[in-house]
Amino acid sequence: MKKNILAVASSGGHWQQLLLVSEAFEDMSPVFVTTKEELLRQAGKQGRVVNDCNRNQPLLLLKCFIECAKIVYTVRPKVIISTGAAPGIICMMFGKLIGAKAIWIDSFANVEQLSMSGKIARYISDTWLTQWEHLSDNQGPTYKGALLSLLSERSLPLIALSR
Repeated sequence: MKKNILAVASSGGHWQQLLLVSEAFEDMSPVFVTTKEELLRQAGKQGRVVNDCNRNQPLLLLKCFIECAKIVYTVRPKVIISTGAAPGIICMMFGKLIGAKAIWIDSFANVEQLSMSGKIARYISDTWLTQWEHLSDNQGPTYKGALLSLLSERSLPLIALSR
């Protein structure tokens, strides 16, 4: 079966939120990408591991760029969804080069402002979401509810999957 979805998140809260969202597309055989092997094992998910990185670690950032490029060009997903952080944005950038749709859900933890990756997501995502209504505006991101309410309504906008 073709892997249509690449689901990407760093460890911690980003990963936990991605697992919540993944219930909406678990029947589509997603490939998960995270920063710790044990997270995949604990969740019973198929996937790949990349180095965690941020803008303050240029060598790790470069290594993560290479790892993400290899994954995206090997898996060739139709949709990339991420709850953060840097590896998600990197995979989305490479995904756009092969025509993949990108869905960004900014972390629930970002109460006061969008994350740095969330701000970058504005330029490369097809669907750009925040989990806090006061952070949404006409230029985006869009507020559709917190992850738990999205799942309860099964209204996660995976519009790209139907194309």
